[in-house]
Order: sequence, then C-alpha cells, then structure tokens
Amino acid sequence: MDLSFYIAAAGANAQQTRMDIIANNFANVQTEGYKAQSAGFVDLLYQNYYKAVTKDPQTGCGARVEKTDILYEQGGVMPTDGKYDFAIMGSGFFGVYDNSTGDVYYTRNGNFSLSDYGGGMMYLVNEQGYLILDKNMDLITPSSSDNADDLNIGVFDFANREGFLLKGNNCYQPVDKNGDPFLNENAVLLQGKLEMANVDLAKEMTRVIESQRAYQMSLKMLQTSDEIESTINNLR
Repeated sequence: MDLSFYIAAAGANAQQTRMDIIANNFANVQTEGYKAQSAGFVDLLYQNYYKAVTKDPQTGCGARVEKTDILYEQGGVMPTDGKYDFAIMGSGFFGVYDNSTGDVYYTRNGNFSLSDYGGGMMYLVNEQGYLILDKNMDLITPSSSDNADDLNIGVFDFANREGFLLKGNNCYQPVDKNGDPFLNENAVLLQGKLEMANVDLAKEMTRVIESQRAYQMSLKMLQTSDEIESTINNLR
C-alpha cells in the first residue's frame, strides 16, 4: 500500500491525541493549581527516495505525539479566606503522602483541610486525603496556631521538572531523571488564597483551530491517496 496512507493516518491520529490534551485543559480551567499541558510531536522514520543514489532526497513517514509537556507558568491567585488554603508564589510544589501506598506525590493545589487518622490526632490533608508534608518531609499536626509559619509547610522543587508522571487528581510523581527534591526557600506561601489553573483560553482556542485544520488535511490526504490507488487499479 502507498506510504501516503500511513502518513495520513499517523497525522490524523496525532492530531486526535492533541485534541484530547486540549480538551483536558478546557475541562480543568477551574481546577485549583492545574498546569496546562501541550502535545510534543516527533518525526517518524525517514527513508531515501532513490535507493541507488548516495545523496538523494528523503521522504518522511509522518509524525506522532511523543510526550505531553506540562507548562509551569504561574497561575492567578484567588482569595478564599480559608485558613488552610495556600497558594505558592514562585516555583515549587507541595509534598503529599499517600498513606495507602507509601508514595510521595507533588502538587500545586493548596486546598487543604484537617482529618483524623486515628488516636485523636488531626493531620493536614488535601482533597484526596493525602497527608501534607512539612519542610522536614514529616506529617503536619496543626497546633493552636494555624498560620503558615507555624505549620511549617514544605515547598519542594526539582532541578529537572521534565518527565513527571501524571498520577491524576492534579498530582505528579517524579522519576529518576528528575533527581531528588529540595526545599525551595525562595517560594512564598500565601494563606487564605488558592492558585487557579494557568490555562489560557485564547491560546487553547487557537490550538483547537490548528488541530482541526491539520486533522482535515490528513483526512483529505487519505481520501486523495485512496482515489489515486483506485485509478491505478482501474487502469490495470
């Protein structure tokens, strides 16, 4: 079968994946601490057009979505007056501990509350019930004082933030290439405020139009290839 079929199908599939990523951004436009995502494309294999010639033009085999990039730009801050709501100004993440698996995740969503994990001890937790970590990576048990300094909430960062695993619920899990987390002393915590999603609706609408046009062109290419093959078969 002509290579153009595969190129067109690969292009349509890549644009469909990109549209899914854009749709996820739209769905989370009101999610606190959400970071917009974008599709990262990569070329597929190239091959020589004329086999017997040393320096001949190459033909590509299309493209695919290789990764989903996370855009870490600061989101807007909304006042809530909740004493356990916190927004990070600057780089970094809250550390959260999943008691059921023993894993540590990282998030920008600072919508916290108190929860009783037994023994009459109240712990600071997020919306999913993950336990919030302090600057020493220990669990936080608020005392009579509820201000940010006394809670000692940790803000952690990484030398390389590319390649985080998306764990759902607006949480990220680092991998080996991200390195070890370190405490970001320069980050500022705003109490009684939440960071909103950094989704730019104007940019997302532009990407929607781009993907729609590219998807239509891929389908047109597929249709044209089919017509050419049909013509060749009829000539035979």
